[in-house]
Amino acid sequence: MSTETINLTHSVYEYLLNKSLREPDVLKKLREETHTLSSYVMQISPEQGQFMALLMELLGAKKTLDIGTFTGYSALVVALALPQDGKVIACDISTETTSIARRFWEMAGVSGKIDLRIAPALDTLQNLLDNGEGGTFDFAFIDADKTNYVNYYEKALALLRPGGLIGIDNVLWSGEVADPHNQDKDTNAIRALNEHVYKDDRVSISMLPIGDGLTLARKR
Repeated sequence: MSTETINLTHSVYEYLLNKSLREPDVLKKLREETHTLSSYVMQISPEQGQFMALLMELLGAKKTLDIGTFTGYSALVVALALPQDGKVIACDISTETTSIARRFWEMAGVSGKIDLRIAPALDTLQNLLDNGEGGTFDFAFIDADKTNYVNYYEKALALLRPGGLIGIDNVLWSGEVADPHNQDKDTNAIRALNEHVYKDDRVSISMLPIGDGLTLARKR
């Protein structure tokens, strides 16, 4: 028993991976290729991906959003966990990094489940709302530019069905959110999002110390 979350030393983290992680080869290869990029830190951790896949099974999810796709790991994790008629609408502005994503989605045999929209994510989300798709999504994952986090959250919440789930990445921001001396734009944007969700009685919430911090918000 413990009154606080255990400190994950390197050896404890390795034990966690060795006794929990069941990462398919295609995901491992995507993660390894992404790690050759200078921006590789934008990728979620493999244990977080596995946790998200479990959430898809628990939700019985079929229709999901991926807001900030990068090289496609989070979209691929979710797509693999969805049924054959499941759908991920993936939002990104980079054709370069998403070209890697497309290649691995094809390799995994799930490209038909993923609808990649190359456009500002707020535009894509608004188009979905304008097309009458509000209240029809089971899950949304937010991992894009931090200054728009509150805007992404509000759009995603409108698109989510009651009982649907939003996952928001980077909410602990390498611990910087807890440092009052750090007042940079992204850190303050994450603080604002965290406060916004904390005070939002439209959702039930839990902030988890997995990866770089993951908040789950279930629409009531």
